[in-house]
Amino acid sequence: MIRPLSDAGVGTRQPFLRKTFQAKEGGKATLRISALGLYRAFINGKRVGDDLLTPGWTSYNDRLSYQTYDVGDLLFDGDNVIDVWLGDGWYRSQMMWAHEHALLNTWGDRIAAIVELETGGKTILASDTSWSSGLTPILRSGIYFGETYDARLEGAPADQGVVLHEDFDPAVLIAHEVNGVKELGALKPVSSFTDAEGRTIYDFGQNTAAYVTFAVKGEAGATVLVEHSEILDKGEFCNTNLRSAPCRVTYVLKGDGHETYRPTFTFQGFRFARVTVTGKAEIVDIASIPISSAITRTGWLTTGHPLVNRLIENSVWSQRSNFVDVPTDCPQRDERLGWTGDAQVFAAAACYLHHSHAFFVKWLRDVMADQRPEGEIPHVVPDPTRNHEDLYPHFYGSTGWGDAISIVPHVLYRHYGDLDILRETLPAMVRWNDFVWSISNGPIVRPPRPWAARGFSFGDWLQPKGPSEKPLPTIGDDAAATIYLFIAADLTAKIAGLVGDKATEKRLSDRAAVVRAAFAHEFITPSGRLAYDDQTSYALAFLHDLIPEDKRAAAKDYFKATIARAGGRIGTGFIGTPALLPALLKIGEPGLAGAVFLQEEVPGWLYQVKNGATTIWERWDAIQADGSIFDPSMNSYNHYAYGAVCQWLFEGVAGLRPDETEPGFRHILFEPAIIPALSPVSAAHASAAGRIEAGWRIQDDIVTWETSVPDGARGTLVVPAGARNIILDGKPIAPAAEKSKQRLAVGSGRHVVTFAIAR
Repeated sequence: MIRPLSDAGVGTRQPFLRKTFQAKEGGKATLRISALGLYRAFINGKRVGDDLLTPGWTSYNDRLSYQTYDVGDLLFDGDNVIDVWLGDGWYRSQMMWAHEHALLNTWGDRIAAIVELETGGKTILASDTSWSSGLTPILRSGIYFGETYDARLEGAPADQGVVLHEDFDPAVLIAHEVNGVKELGALKPVSSFTDAEGRTIYDFGQNTAAYVTFAVKGEAGATVLVEHSEILDKGEFCNTNLRSAPCRVTYVLKGDGHETYRPTFTFQGFRFARVTVTGKAEIVDIASIPISSAITRTGWLTTGHPLVNRLIENSVWSQRSNFVDVPTDCPQRDERLGWTGDAQVFAAAACYLHHSHAFFVKWLRDVMADQRPEGEIPHVVPDPTRNHEDLYPHFYGSTGWGDAISIVPHVLYRHYGDLDILRETLPAMVRWNDFVWSISNGPIVRPPRPWAARGFSFGDWLQPKGPSEKPLPTIGDDAAATIYLFIAADLTAKIAGLVGDKATEKRLSDRAAVVRAAFAHEFITPSGRLAYDDQTSYALAFLHDLIPEDKRAAAKDYFKATIARAGGRIGTGFIGTPALLPALLKIGEPGLAGAVFLQEEVPGWLYQVKNGATTIWERWDAIQADGSIFDPSMNSYNHYAYGAVCQWLFEGVAGLRPDETEPGFRHILFEPAIIPALSPVSAAHASAAGRIEAGWRIQDDIVTWETSVPDGARGTLVVPAGARNIILDGKPIAPAAEKSKQRLAVGSGRHVVTFAIAR
């Protein structure tokens, strides 16, 4: 690993490395390369590969990926030149937020690269002290900052040397585990206008993680400044929610005809771009270039409700925007962190919408690398606070967030049949579960209130509270933490059983039983009412079978009453929302689930769509009913957490899900909730077993339900209780017992079922 002597430190002009070497034209040549910071490589002036933001973002203390490229077609006979541009990137540009403590040089204060080129089994080039270094035209770059590029400085000489990065341990190098971040299709402006100061605001029609590319002509020294925003506030450009992230791109022209530019080492989250031209120059063309690690879409779902269809697309775009090498919360402000709670609630929806297996496996390895000695899982991974505990003490250990270590691997097992990731993560799951038990030394977890205290919990983050004069009850941190202790213990026990660890299976199964009993004793009254009497408590408790049989009927009524008190609206936050609609289906209330889902007032999914959202918002009320902006100090318009409802749409409404006993969709359970207002419903999923299709429509009281099972898989069709006149593939089916569901086994191929229901 060598570092350029031309590098003056974080926030300064970005350096490059150079070496002239001998090679022969033609044949195979393999380049292996990585960096501390970000890199972009060129051989004989031509770019190597098309990956972005390489080598990516990992827990750099323990893991640094390297990329491998076939570069034979870039080599000449004789002298060849390799240039490696370096950028601050996540490694040392600003991390975290300035209102507390912005971090610089988070993982190190010197950027560097390691390079090896091999042809015919022989290494013909390797990074060493014979290389030279210089300065690129990038005057400054940063993940939050943006980029400043002076085209007049292109072609600067490599007139300085390099030194070995002596502290580097090559043992941390790992082969790249995921597809690289890629450019998606360009988005042209759908409209533009000029503000009072003469600046042009372009609307690209879609909020996304991206950067602007433009063509410009003009005189040398003229500048183009691009600023970014997600929204307009009463028609005006508004980027106050970016906080301390400048998110600015500045380009200085060299005055050489048509010049084109796109940033090298940064990206922004935006729908709107404000362009200021200083000097004699003119924008000739402009576009937004979305970037993502979510490249391969695997899920499609449409309904008869246009707002719902747009909501699904909003979830797709939020996943794309926040799958940029790691699963982040948002792509725009001074945050963009790998929040574990957001990832765990959205993981299943992510796996329906895009191929996400390798992406999550890589991230889980970062989670394990950043796990603390006592078993705590950081709030964010990769964890910028790990080397800065003096500024961010105990930025780890929240229930619901740390539980990503048990929930996400199980999602990968269900969706992809990956037993290896369960084996790999099981020890970390056990350590996490033991830590949560230790917070209060028992089955009832009582998290402390202060953020920096051991075992602090976010609880049901950002739940709506109702009118301020009479706020609605919300789940207490103790109930939420205890429920998650049960979820994790029960799940970890199952996983231990799957991988053959019988001792751990028994220990964690016994723990889950103790927590279940303690929860009932502590949080369920003799009448069946839950202690906090809120939607999240009932949803999670019903979904995870924490309510004793003799209390379920009463608890169901109390659950429904919480929704009635909220005016039929949502009363849940980050951990309660994914459970709400599945729990209503589980207690036999598809009509109520549909009504809650489809209501169009705040708080509600469709409220966002009605108010012009093209991605999922962080807050239910991010834009209020009067059009005003709510709390710009913490307000993202591109979060995927509430997009977790897509899991319910696939599994509950379209009605397709993997059988845990035969994961990877080798056995598919088809069980739709017939919600007439959503008819017709059509879904497809490119699963690990092949393409699955499911859809239904209703006319009068007759449901026509079509499914398709891929070759080599089998399915079970679960017909709703009370269905009459069931016909499967043209053959009548004998009715089931009254109020019982009918289970119909089917093989591969297309199947059509019709039945009548009461409406």
